[in-house]
Amino acid sequence: MTTSPKTLESPMPHDDKIKQLEERRAFALAMGGERRLEKHRANGNLDARARLAYLFDDGELVESGMHARSVRPEMRDRTPADGKVSGFGKVDGRWVAAMSNDFTVLGASSALINGKKMRHLKHVANTQGMPVIWMGESTGARMPDRMGASGRAILGSDPVEYRRLRETPWISVQLGDSYGSLTWYGCMSDFVVMKKGAAMAVASPRVTSLAINQPIDKEDLGGWRMHTRVSGLVDYATDTDEEAIELVKKFLSYLPSHSNEAPPVHDVPEGSGDEMESILNLVPEERQKVYDVRKVISAIADKDSLFELKPNYGKTATTAFVRIDGCSVGVIANNPMFKGGAIDPDGCNKVTSFMVLCDSFNIPLVFLVDVPGFLIGVDGERIGAPGRIMNWMNALQLVTVPKFSIILRKSYGQAYLNMGGGRNTDEVALWPSADLGFMDPRVGVSVVYDIKREDDPEEFDRRVEELDRDSEPWELAELYEAQEVIDPRETRRYLIDILEIYRGRMSGGVGQRLLSSWPTSFV
Repeated sequence: MTTSPKTLESPMPHDDKIKQLEERRAFALAMGGERRLEKHRANGNLDARARLAYLFDDGELVESGMHARSVRPEMRDRTPADGKVSGFGKVDGRWVAAMSNDFTVLGASSALINGKKMRHLKHVANTQGMPVIWMGESTGARMPDRMGASGRAILGSDPVEYRRLRETPWISVQLGDSYGSLTWYGCMSDFVVMKKGAAMAVASPRVTSLAINQPIDKEDLGGWRMHTRVSGLVDYATDTDEEAIELVKKFLSYLPSHSNEAPPVHDVPEGSGDEMESILNLVPEERQKVYDVRKVISAIADKDSLFELKPNYGKTATTAFVRIDGCSVGVIANNPMFKGGAIDPDGCNKVTSFMVLCDSFNIPLVFLVDVPGFLIGVDGERIGAPGRIMNWMNALQLVTVPKFSIILRKSYGQAYLNMGGGRNTDEVALWPSADLGFMDPRVGVSVVYDIKREDDPEEFDRRVEELDRDSEPWELAELYEAQEVIDPRETRRYLIDILEIYRGRMSGGVGQRLLSSWPTSFV
């Protein structure tokens, strides 16, 4: 008897298991389903995976936790990736860890399994030296997971969840309404971007309204205007997801990947320093005239490298990253455009936070000084202005990265010390226009001698001239309380040289990081 040849091919080894894998991958990639995705995109949003694709070089994500689902059986078929897409990718060639909340899956609510994903992401980033990016929106806690005693157990499962030692930079991108844990991580981040129309708050307007028994507006509760101008918790507000992510990339370009390395060095753009010859035109010689210090910073820095943080909060002080000869530098400058440059309580918080950031990630600090003092008054005292001034001083004296002070014009009162005067910076340089009095001499004469100009113009002017003469830069330089007096047009050259001298050859450019555990948000 003859047998027919075999006409059907045998199944490939593991065929069934591979098919299951493909099906499970498809389930995860579908996220909350096409209907929810279309609704999400119709509001001008990128979906969770598209956001990561836009962030990473070539859109390449090495995913962690694709197959995660809710621990609750009734939710397993509705929770692809458990509502949070996480993993690793490269930004400008450097590895970054990121979690993108998927609002189409139960509002990206925080739950047991996606909490494990968050902890793992942080652990890998902190131990392997990668920045962490938290991105998206969230309704807050997933209530079925958080109710009762078992829910309390979930909340207490990580005893160091909210401990930050700044091993790596953290960035938060609030792209929609963010409540609960996404708010907490925003408050713990070094840089926060919010899309206009989003909100960041402890709880939703509905929950808050029920708690306080009165209607509440989302924008008032935690909108972008409030957070960029009043609370200072958000650095920038943008119109689109793409704009927000581009700001993240720009921020990262100034920072090292982790705290044990120096910041990256970039090529110096052509035309850098060309504005130095005209810098004398940017700063009026008369101390009472105002100007925008950001133009001075731009002239000194590498071309187009100015990146201001919190530009709409505490505007009496400007805090910005720049590059000088390709190297990252943090600049703290008084801005006479706002309140004459007198530092208000919000300005104190802003400067302190910036010093902590720079010291934690090995970025040298430059102070550009033109300060009439601190803004005084009842309102400031009621919100703890003296405490904020001393927070600033405490942080300044804990800073271990190189720090340099250049006094452009005024440096009065206690603010002289806060802006790096005395031995509070490594080097002090003066412009010939520097004024080192305790206060404006016209005010000083009134205080010390109880004379008003209208009472005795000749005596008043004589006393003003006397106080003014004692405050000239040469006096401070002769006492070696300043190491150099420089022509303003030499400022860029001076900073290039002094940064090279203090580049930290013995330490590899890494500071002692005494501020690494300083609170990320405070009032």
